[in-house]
Amino acid sequence: MTLRRIAFADIARTRFDPIDEPTRHGAAAILADVRSGGEAAVRKHAERLGDVKPGEPLLIDAKTLASALAGLPRGDRETLERTAERIQRFADAQKKSLVATELEVEGGRAGHEVRPMRAAGCYAPGGRFPLPSSVLMTAVTAKVAGVADVIVASPKPTPVTLAAAAVAKADALLAVGGAQAIAAFTYGAGLMAPRDVIAGPGNRWVTAAKQLVAGVVAIDMLAGPSELVVIADDTAMPDVIAADLLAQAEHDDDALPVLITTSTMLADAVDLALAEQLSTLPTKATASAALKNGFCVLARDFDEAAAASDLLAPEHLELQVKDIDALRQKLNAYGALFVGSAAAEVFGDYGVGPNHVLPTGGSARFTGGLSVLTFLRVRTWLSMSAAPAHLIDDVARLARLEGLEAHARAAEKRR
Repeated sequence: MTLRRIAFADIARTRFDPIDEPTRHGAAAILADVRSGGEAAVRKHAERLGDVKPGEPLLIDAKTLASALAGLPRGDRETLERTAERIQRFADAQKKSLVATELEVEGGRAGHEVRPMRAAGCYAPGGRFPLPSSVLMTAVTAKVAGVADVIVASPKPTPVTLAAAAVAKADALLAVGGAQAIAAFTYGAGLMAPRDVIAGPGNRWVTAAKQLVAGVVAIDMLAGPSELVVIADDTAMPDVIAADLLAQAEHDDDALPVLITTSTMLADAVDLALAEQLSTLPTKATASAALKNGFCVLARDFDEAAAASDLLAPEHLELQVKDIDALRQKLNAYGALFVGSAAAEVFGDYGVGPNHVLPTGGSARFTGGLSVLTFLRVRTWLSMSAAPAHLIDDVARLARLEGLEAHARAAEKRR
């Protein structure tokens, strides 16, 4: 198995919209149905799509989640708990960096305060590869932010998924996926209070629904197929690079594994390592399909390598080069950076510090990954005991320049 080679000039054409029009249209129909039909409509679509069977509960309460945690083997339970603690520690540090601000202004004082949202919906993929790690990444972070009401959604939840929700201290789990879960989060649908924010990765139906409800509720981002770019030179280890690319490729048929290198010899060696490691991989079918999406860019130098990476603006970016600091200064667009060959992207997947819910499809050019900021609001305030005359004059004059006489008069009433 080899990575196809593409030229620098062809990189821009590799970007694609993660949402096709038929999916967007279908998701819109489900959203409209749930908005008008409530819980019955959620159940109809959940049963139609195999999320739940007739008579099964849609919403699983915290007591049941706790029972699932108690029933896990001790080693599995402790792994979940240690991972949650790592995520919590990083999120706590982020929250502490956000502080209330107050300063003197003409006539009084102004500032901002940081407050959590009231209710969050955290989506975690189910299906072929249930991701309890995404339950922890989203729900633990929301709780650290101070969100009082956190509900996780995941279709056909496994005992480990239920247990992860308990470890994250989620208030309940909605055993529903796809656009119908996003609709339930948005409108409440008789199952819960409507959410203020929806976060977490999902398939194209989840992504399409999140795009359509953005503005009615806050969303974290539109997360498409997972991506990894590795920038490497001739000092890198081909077998390590191949292992990292395959770890990304086994996520999904549509995943995007990419190598950018200044060394033709390394590119050839990585191809050989991919073929060897793929031959014994249980997820070979999925990884093989994803490798066909992937490619290798042979860069002239690190300036071109950095430019190629910035054009892709990947979800995950690994640096496996001799002069890491020099290359790092050239890079501007990525979801999460993994510095050095020891910093495997899979460590980021499983809670060693930063969150693994990250922008894809080039959106790292303008947004970052999920964090406590996703669940917080910055609210500003102004307190004035008396307005100075020159300030009133400025406000009134500017209001009249805009043709808003009532604004001007309201300011002048403060003389």
